[in-house]
Amino acid sequence: MKTISELLAATAERAIPVVRGVTGDALTAPTPCPEYDVRALINHLLQVVVNFRALAAKQGTDFSATPDRTAEGDWREAFADECARLVKAWAEPGAEEGTTGALGLPARTVGHMVLTDLTVHAWDLARATGQEYAPDPGVIAELGPAVEEMAPRARRYGAFGEAVSVPADASPFARVLAVTGRDPGWSPH
Repeated sequence: MKTISELLAATAERAIPVVRGVTGDALTAPTPCPEYDVRALINHLLQVVVNFRALAAKQGTDFSATPDRTAEGDWREAFADECARLVKAWAEPGAEEGTTGALGLPARTVGHMVLTDLTVHAWDLARATGQEYAPDPGVIAELGPAVEEMAPRARRYGAFGEAVSVPADASPFARVLAVTGRDPGWSPH
């Protein structure tokens, strides 16, 4: 079984080029997340990466406000730097042990939460901005059962939408997207 840090490294490697590929004129484009345009989704993703780094270290987090990081300096490189810090934090001894966060969830479950956000939101951004995105197959193999297990609680807290139907022969990633409430065929047009 791969560590959360290894899985996050594989996901970050594929998410960072998507964020780097977002042009300034795309920041107001819609995304598969109806509550976010591209700018809001990038800001949310940066907040997630920073806060889940703190959770790896068993520290407190603050999701109450989402600053507009796209208005500050080079947010594309800031995202890459924050992803590197996230991977490093989850590689620290004890990061996957015990519980973490206000809900007292098992640390590996919390790791799956950030892995889901990073993977799925990279797809959201790619779809919204016309880029290609293919997640790491090993990550999707890990996320499939984890997302199914998280889904009821995630829906109660508004993190996932209602599941979307997909064909029986849908890919494992399409199934992950569908469980989170996304239509794998979503297009901005």
